Amino acid sequence: MYLARVTGSVVSTQKSPSLTGKKLLLVRRVNDDGAFDGARSLPDEVAVDSVGAGEGELVLVTCGSSARRVFPEPNDAIDQAIVAIVDNVSR
Repeated sequence: MYLARVTGSVVSTQKSPSLTGKKLLLVRRVNDDGAFDGARSLPDEVAVDSVGAGEGELVLVTCGSSARRVFPEPNDAIDQAIVAIVDNVSR
């Protein structure tokens, strides 16, 4: 899992049936302060939203088979899922 900031959304009319009805969001990894890591920042990635996140929010993203298990029906096309909206990070 990793922290990310929602940077936008993705709209697709042609997609795998397992993605029908799901919100696709662009996310970019951030450091533990919630800021982009400057020049070393990774490009945006697409994640399926499971919590109603919106643009600009700090979220927790899970990957792989864990992401597919977030949703009840078979979801072969899901590799990343937003599983939490983060309110606070403390060390």
